[in-house]
Amino acid sequence: MRVAVAGGTGLVGKYVVGELRAAGHTPVVLARSHGVDLTTGAGLAEKLSGSDAVIDVANIVTTRRKTAVDFFSRTTGNLIAAARAGGVAHLVTLSIVGSDEVDFGYYFGKRAQEELVRDGDVPWTVLRATQFFEFPEPLLNSASPVVMVPRMLTRPVAAQDVAETLVAYALGDPAGMAPEIAGPDQLDMVDMARRIARVRGRRRLVVPVTLPGKVGKAMTTGGLLPRGEYLRGRRTFEAHLASLRAA
Repeated sequence: MRVAVAGGTGLVGKYVVGELRAAGHTPVVLARSHGVDLTTGAGLAEKLSGSDAVIDVANIVTTRRKTAVDFFSRTTGNLIAAARAGGVAHLVTLSIVGSDEVDFGYYFGKRAQEELVRDGDVPWTVLRATQFFEFPEPLLNSASPVVMVPRMLTRPVAAQDVAETLVAYALGDPAGMAPEIAGPDQLDMVDMARRIARVRGRRRLVVPVTLPGKVGKAMTTGGLLPRGEYLRGRRTFEAHLASLRAA
């Protein structure tokens, strides 16, 4: 199969591309570095031509509601329009566990994205995932010796497990809202950050921050945990830490 990967140069996207190649399929990366601007649609139709499916893992780093909604509305709208025009049979979109419950700025963007996918006329699958093992890394990469990390209760999952699941859905029939995917262990984001810092040998003072109001309460009391039956990632956070030690 020929599968386009929106955001194919990012954390999950690289795993998706690698998984597709390993399985003998042809990935097509949709990213600025490959001549495609998802926010404007420039170059999208040409790159998408001949694709059987699209996996959308395009992302933006922001906490602002307006910025997130604008980004995901534009990129998803452009993808749906190009997929429809190009006869693409399946759009697989990555979203976030709890994004429909927690009123955090970024999550409003994912809600807008999901709504566009559901209401669009391209057969679809949406996979919601919990936070990745790698989530604290950008915070720890700061040059500051003091790092602010939000208090967040989660079942973190390996980005590679998520990528493998996205590919499996892309190669099958559209499933609508797929079972959520989460990791095997329930952990606190602050503790994760501290353990990663120790393994990486980074001297950082990790300061826990509880976000204000209902958002902070939801994040610390299970609002970002999967509900009901869910897919369980096979990789553990301990294994992730071991891979960092070996690197």
